[in-house]
Amino acid sequence: MRSTEPSGRAAGTALVILGLVVTLLSLLVPVHFFDGNRSAALARSGWHDDGKGTWRTQYGPLTSLDRDFMRNVRAAGLWELPAGRAARERSAERSVRLVGDHVVDGDAELDKRVIQVARTLRVTLPNRSAAAQQKYLEDIEKARGKEFDRVLVNRMRKQDGTTLNLLSLVRDQTRNSMVRSLATRTNTIVLDHIAVEEETGLVDYDALAQVK
Repeated sequence: MRSTEPSGRAAGTALVILGLVVTLLSLLVPVHFFDGNRSAALARSGWHDDGKGTWRTQYGPLTSLDRDFMRNVRAAGLWELPAGRAARERSAERSVRLVGDHVVDGDAELDKRVIQVARTLRVTLPNRSAAAQQKYLEDIEKARGKEFDRVLVNRMRKQDGTTLNLLSLVRDQTRNSMVRSLATRTNTIVLDHIAVEEETGLVDYDALAQVK
Protein backbone atom coordinates (compact mmCIF):
# COMPACT_ATOMS: atom_id res chain seq x y z
CA MET A 1 0.00 0.00 0.00
CA ARG A 2 1.44 3.40 -1.06
CA SER A 3 1.78 6.15 1.54
CA THR A 4 -0.24 9.34 1.04
CA GLU A 5 2.20 11.41 3.13
CA PRO A 6 4.23 12.87 0.21
CA SER A 7 1.12 13.96 -1.67
CA GLY A 8 -0.30 15.49 1.50
CA ARG A 9 2.94 17.35 2.10
CA ALA A 10 2.92 18.63 -1.49
CA ALA A 11 -0.66 19.83 -1.12
CA GLY A 12 0.25 21.64 2.08
CA THR A 13 3.21 23.31 0.40
CA ALA A 14 0.99 24.44 -2.48
CA LEU A 15 -1.49 25.96 -0.05
CA VAL A 16 1.28 27.84 1.74
CA ILE A 17 2.59 29.22 -1.57
CA LEU A 18 -0.92 30.20 -2.63
CA GLY A 19 -1.43 31.97 0.68
CA LEU A 20 1.80 33.92 0.24
CA VAL A 21 0.80 34.97 -3.28
CA VAL A 22 -2.62 36.16 -2.12
CA THR A 23 -1.05 38.09 0.76
CA LEU A 24 1.47 39.73 -1.57
CA LEU A 25 -1.26 40.75 -4.00
CA SER A 26 -3.37 42.17 -1.19
CA LEU A 27 -0.43 44.36 -0.19
CA LEU A 28 0.53 45.47 -3.68
CA VAL A 29 -2.89 46.22 -5.15
CA PRO A 30 -3.92 48.90 -2.61
CA VAL A 31 -0.52 50.57 -2.99
CA HIS A 32 -0.94 50.56 -6.75
CA PHE A 33 -4.38 52.14 -6.57
CA PHE A 34 -3.32 54.62 -3.90
CA ASP A 35 -0.37 55.79 -5.98
CA GLY A 36 -2.59 56.01 -9.04
CA ASN A 37 -5.23 58.04 -7.22
CA ARG A 38 -2.61 60.31 -5.70
CA SER A 39 -0.99 60.88 -9.10
CA ALA A 40 -4.39 61.65 -10.59
CA ALA A 41 -5.12 64.11 -7.79
CA LEU A 42 -1.78 65.81 -8.36
CA ALA A 43 -2.48 66.05 -12.08
CA ARG A 44 -5.95 67.51 -11.53
CA SER A 45 -4.66 70.05 -9.03
CA GLY A 46 -2.12 71.37 -11.54
CA TRP A 47 0.34 72.36 -8.80
CA HIS A 48 3.90 73.34 -9.68
CA ASP A 49 7.10 72.70 -7.75
CA ASP A 50 9.10 75.93 -7.46
CA GLY A 51 12.26 73.89 -6.87
CA LYS A 52 13.09 75.70 -3.62
CA GLY A 53 12.57 72.76 -1.29
CA THR A 54 11.14 72.94 2.21
CA TRP A 55 11.70 76.04 4.33
CA ARG A 56 11.93 76.10 8.10
CA THR A 57 9.54 78.55 9.76
CA GLN A 58 8.32 79.06 13.31
CA TYR A 59 4.91 77.84 12.14
CA GLY A 60 6.25 74.55 10.80
CA PRO A 61 7.90 73.37 7.56
CA LEU A 62 6.80 75.24 4.44
CA THR A 63 6.86 73.03 1.36
CA SER A 64 6.71 73.81 -2.33
CA LEU A 65 3.12 72.52 -2.32
CA ASP A 66 2.25 74.98 0.46
CA ARG A 67 3.74 77.89 -1.44
CA ASP A 68 2.05 76.92 -4.70
CA PHE A 69 -1.29 76.73 -2.91
CA MET A 70 -0.83 80.28 -1.62
CA ARG A 71 0.05 81.53 -5.09
CA ASN A 72 -2.96 79.76 -6.56
CA VAL A 73 -5.30 81.38 -4.04
CA ARG A 74 -3.91 84.78 -4.94
CA ALA A 75 -4.01 84.18 -8.72
CA ALA A 76 -7.58 82.88 -8.60
CA GLY A 77 -8.74 85.98 -6.77
CA LEU A 78 -7.12 88.28 -9.32
CA TRP A 79 -9.53 87.17 -12.05
CA GLU A 80 -12.50 85.99 -9.98
CA LEU A 81 -12.98 89.34 -8.24
CA PRO A 82 -13.58 91.30 -11.48
CA ALA A 83 -15.64 88.40 -12.82
CA GLY A 84 -17.76 88.44 -9.68
CA ARG A 85 -18.34 92.18 -10.00
CA ALA A 86 -19.37 91.65 -13.62
CA ALA A 87 -21.89 89.01 -12.51
CA ARG A 88 -23.48 91.45 -10.07
CA GLU A 89 -23.63 94.28 -12.60
CA ARG A 90 -24.43 92.55 -15.90
CA SER A 91 -26.56 89.48 -15.25
CA ALA A 92 -30.35 89.63 -15.45
CA GLU A 93 -30.58 86.41 -13.43
CA ARG A 94 -30.84 86.70 -9.66
CA SER A 95 -29.04 83.37 -9.14
CA VAL A 96 -26.04 84.55 -11.18
CA ARG A 97 -25.93 87.88 -9.36
CA LEU A 98 -25.90 85.86 -6.14
CA VAL A 99 -22.84 84.00 -7.44
CA GLY A 100 -21.21 87.38 -7.94
CA ASP A 101 -22.02 88.44 -4.38
CA HIS A 102 -20.54 85.28 -2.87
CA VAL A 103 -17.45 85.35 -5.07
CA VAL A 104 -16.66 89.00 -4.40
CA ASP A 105 -17.14 88.66 -0.64
CA GLY A 106 -15.27 85.36 -0.37
CA ASP A 107 -12.36 86.21 -2.65
CA ALA A 108 -11.86 89.62 -1.06
CA GLU A 109 -11.47 87.90 2.30
CA LEU A 110 -9.12 85.24 0.94
CA ASP A 111 -7.02 87.84 -0.84
CA LYS A 112 -6.42 89.68 2.44
CA ARG A 113 -5.68 86.45 4.27
CA VAL A 114 -3.22 85.06 1.74
CA ILE A 115 -1.34 88.37 1.52
CA GLN A 116 -0.97 88.43 5.32
CA VAL A 117 0.23 84.81 5.41
CA ALA A 118 2.65 85.39 2.53
CA ARG A 119 4.18 88.41 4.26
CA THR A 120 4.69 86.44 7.45
CA LEU A 121 6.20 83.44 5.66
CA ARG A 122 8.09 85.58 3.10
CA VAL A 123 6.47 84.04 0.06
CA THR A 124 6.27 86.06 -3.16
CA LEU A 125 2.77 86.18 -4.62
CA PRO A 126 1.76 86.91 -8.23
CA ASN A 127 0.31 90.26 -9.25
CA ARG A 128 -1.34 88.81 -12.35
CA SER A 129 -3.52 85.78 -12.87
CA ALA A 130 -2.28 82.95 -15.09
CA ALA A 131 -2.71 83.13 -18.86
CA ALA A 132 -5.55 80.58 -18.82
CA GLN A 133 -7.33 82.59 -16.12
CA GLN A 134 -6.95 85.80 -18.09
CA LYS A 135 -8.54 83.95 -21.02
CA TYR A 136 -11.47 83.00 -18.76
CA LEU A 137 -11.97 86.68 -17.96
CA GLU A 138 -11.76 87.64 -21.64
CA ASP A 139 -14.38 85.01 -22.50
CA ILE A 140 -16.68 86.40 -19.83
CA GLU A 141 -16.21 90.00 -20.95
CA LYS A 142 -17.03 89.12 -24.58
CA ALA A 143 -20.17 87.11 -23.81
CA ARG A 144 -23.64 88.66 -23.84
CA GLY A 145 -27.05 87.81 -22.40
CA LYS A 146 -27.64 84.19 -21.40
CA GLU A 147 -24.29 83.22 -22.90
CA PHE A 148 -22.65 85.58 -20.41
CA ASP A 149 -24.32 83.74 -17.52
CA ARG A 150 -23.37 80.32 -18.87
CA VAL A 151 -19.74 81.20 -19.58
CA LEU A 152 -19.23 82.97 -16.26
CA VAL A 153 -20.71 80.20 -14.13
CA ASN A 154 -18.82 77.42 -15.90
CA ARG A 155 -15.47 79.23 -15.87
CA MET A 156 -15.85 79.89 -12.16
CA ARG A 157 -17.00 76.34 -11.42
CA LYS A 158 -14.00 74.96 -13.29
CA GLN A 159 -11.64 77.19 -11.31
CA ASP A 160 -13.20 76.21 -7.99
CA GLY A 161 -12.92 72.52 -8.86
CA THR A 162 -9.22 72.95 -9.62
CA THR A 163 -8.68 74.87 -6.39
CA LEU A 164 -10.54 72.19 -4.43
CA ASN A 165 -8.28 69.44 -5.82
CA LEU A 166 -5.17 71.34 -4.77
CA LEU A 167 -6.74 72.29 -1.47
CA SER A 168 -7.43 68.67 -0.53
CA LEU A 169 -3.75 67.80 -0.98
CA VAL A 170 -2.56 70.79 1.03
CA ARG A 171 -5.05 70.30 3.85
CA ASP A 172 -4.00 66.65 4.12
CA GLN A 173 -0.23 67.10 3.87
CA THR A 174 0.77 70.52 5.21
CA ARG A 175 2.70 70.71 8.47
CA ASN A 176 2.57 74.49 8.59
CA SER A 177 -0.06 75.88 10.96
CA MET A 178 -0.57 79.14 9.03
CA VAL A 179 -1.07 77.31 5.75
CA ARG A 180 -3.43 74.85 7.45
CA SER A 181 -5.55 77.70 8.79
CA LEU A 182 -5.64 79.36 5.36
CA ALA A 183 -6.56 76.06 3.71
CA THR A 184 -9.38 75.45 6.19
CA ARG A 185 -10.94 78.84 5.51
CA THR A 186 -10.37 78.52 1.75
CA ASN A 187 -12.16 75.17 1.79
CA THR A 188 -15.25 76.73 3.40
CA ILE A 189 -15.35 79.59 0.90
CA VAL A 190 -14.71 77.46 -2.19
CA LEU A 191 -17.44 74.99 -1.24
CA ASP A 192 -19.81 77.93 -0.74
CA HIS A 193 -18.94 79.22 -4.22
CA ILE A 194 -19.49 75.80 -5.77
CA ALA A 195 -22.88 75.52 -4.08
CA VAL A 196 -24.22 78.83 -5.44
CA GLU A 197 -22.72 78.17 -8.87
CA GLU A 198 -24.49 74.84 -9.10
CA GLU A 199 -27.77 76.32 -7.87
CA THR A 200 -27.94 78.40 -11.06
CA GLY A 201 -28.60 75.23 -13.06
CA LEU A 202 -26.02 76.35 -15.64
CA VAL A 203 -23.10 74.07 -14.77
CA ASP A 204 -22.06 71.71 -17.57
CA TYR A 205 -21.09 68.62 -15.56
CA ASP A 206 -20.14 66.62 -18.65
CA ALA A 207 -17.50 69.21 -19.53
CA LEU A 208 -16.21 69.24 -15.95
CA ALA A 209 -15.89 65.45 -15.96
CA GLN A 210 -13.57 65.46 -18.96
CA VAL A 211 -9.92 64.76 -18.15
CA LYS A 212 -7.92 67.94 -18.69
